[in-house]
Amino acid sequence: MNELAALGSDDIVLVTGGTGFTGSVLVRRLCELGCTVRVVARASSNRSHLSDLPVEWINGDVYDASVVEPAVEGVSYIFHVAAAYREAKISDDIYRLVHIESTKILANAALRNPSFKRFLHVSTVGVLGHIDNPPANESTPYNPGDIYQETKTVAETWIIDFSNETGLPITIVRPAAIYGPGDRRLLKVFKMAKLPVIPVIGFSKGLYHLIHVEDLVAFMILSARHNNALGETYICGNPQAISIKGIIEVIANCLGNKARYIRVPAWPFFMLGWLCEVICKPLNIEPPIYRRRVAFFTKDRSFDTTKMREQTGYQYLYSDEEGLVATAKWYLENKWM
Repeated sequence: MNELAALGSDDIVLVTGGTGFTGSVLVRRLCELGCTVRVVARASSNRSHLSDLPVEWINGDVYDASVVEPAVEGVSYIFHVAAAYREAKISDDIYRLVHIESTKILANAALRNPSFKRFLHVSTVGVLGHIDNPPANESTPYNPGDIYQETKTVAETWIIDFSNETGLPITIVRPAAIYGPGDRRLLKVFKMAKLPVIPVIGFSKGLYHLIHVEDLVAFMILSARHNNALGETYICGNPQAISIKGIIEVIANCLGNKARYIRVPAWPFFMLGWLCEVICKPLNIEPPIYRRRVAFFTKDRSFDTTKMREQTGYQYLYSDEEGLVATAKWYLENKWM
């Protein structure tokens, strides 16, 4: 990796979303590098997995200026990881506050800081929405499809415009599908790999683009210091996409499961997802199945990740197979499967 990747004891770093899956790995790596790490977190957030680290906790909401502005004073870097994830009980206003308002408050506070070096803004490949002709790249037009993607798009475009107007040094990272030990979002796929007969929903290739959380965090730290990354946007994913069936096969082989696969049409699952959403959402109950969860198995999400490698020289820690096997073993050891 480029020598500029080394943050250290001279750097004060602020992390938002630091108690989440990606954020907690980032916080741990920054502490290991010797950085002084501040984390904005709600008082109700679970911090037990970071209790062994010398973190300076800033209590409050990431969209509260009275909390955030003092937290930014004296920092060299901001890693803005905080995100509101799709849940039935979350209102549209929360998405706007967490994604858009927090970005504005952080960026304006950073601009007033004479020691500030880089704002690492974590977006999502979701700003591109459905990809009609994969693979997509950084020049693919925005095409958000829901409130999560829409507010992420607004936040991303706002900070680009703000940087152009004010000179705030930024780098934007759009992660592909993040996975690894401790992740619960893709855990359902790992559990499917244990079944004797595994349903494969739909008849598309079902391409999916992965990035191990350790690779994502390593790239975030690298690009935050890399000269070539200043003002750039990167899709962060492994070199190639892999099919959902391919993911399950890697996991099943690791588990020693000689499963059979059966293709089933997607439309009954989409109808069931629609029905569950209609019934559950008005009651603030998390639907057991969403249409977007069905789409996970049917849409092709493939990206050209050449830019992140060519501009920064990034070298991956995990291939898809290595990462999936290591994660499956972690789930087994920790009795999550």
